[in-house]
Amino acid sequence: MTATSQACSERASVVAELTAGPVEYRLEGDGPRTVVLFHGGHMRAGLALGEEVYADAGCSVLAPSRPGYGRTPLATGTTAAGFADATAQLCEVLGIDRLAAVVGISAGGRTALSLAARHPHLVERVILQSSVGFLPWPDRLTRLGGRAVFDGRVEAGTWAILRLLLRVAPSLGLRLLLRDLSVLPVGQVLRNLSAAERSLLICLFASMRSGRGFVADMLPVPDCAAQVTQPTLVMATRHDRSVPFTHAESLVATIPSAELAVSQADSHMIWFGPGYSRLAARILAFLA
Repeated sequence: MTATSQACSERASVVAELTAGPVEYRLEGDGPRTVVLFHGGHMRAGLALGEEVYADAGCSVLAPSRPGYGRTPLATGTTAAGFADATAQLCEVLGIDRLAAVVGISAGGRTALSLAARHPHLVERVILQSSVGFLPWPDRLTRLGGRAVFDGRVEAGTWAILRLLLRVAPSLGLRLLLRDLSVLPVGQVLRNLSAAERSLLICLFASMRSGRGFVADMLPVPDCAAQVTQPTLVMATRHDRSVPFTHAESLVATIPSAELAVSQADSHMIWFGPGYSRLAARILAFLA
């Protein structure tokens, strides 16, 4: 199984008007169980990444846009804990009284952990993929650079430039973006990607926007890891530059029922390159 079979086109999403505020979401699949998936930075409900494994496990996927992304305003929930509560309300509105798992990707991991800690009756399991934990993140240089180029007032221009680069010089654009996602030489990372994976990454990066969400993602979040009592699967690679492997180690050390699945991926994007099929099999077994 690979992530490359996914369509890169925007998926249909809707907006729920909750007491916490508007929440954009996408609900796909007809499985009897549901997983909630919190995307990472620069992603929104209409973009899919690595979701086939949940369909294979017989699950529908509920993917909300976190605050500041897509059509979910920053004022909805605002914090990881606040948006966890808003997501619990969204599940209630949709008639979902039990989640097979909550999935947290990258910067969405802390919201996933907050949902599990604050609503244990709702969440059966937790899956974290390249997840930001509760160690200081990001480093000072990344924080300053992120605020400069992904602030809500300038991010549209930043992504317009990146989309142009990906269109006229795709290899150069991929090199620029992957350089910040891997500790390995970027040429090595590119060589280990298939042509289909490179095409999908280009399409995915070209579809991203930061809104007001990414700057908010860089704010500190209260540590709730020790309060997560559900079985938790933490997936990470030692080659990740964006979220250092120490975040995964810290989460496994703190969450009482956590297990670590070390990815052999070359970058933060663990769905790409050799080895993802082993991770997908691990997810299927964990959900079973």
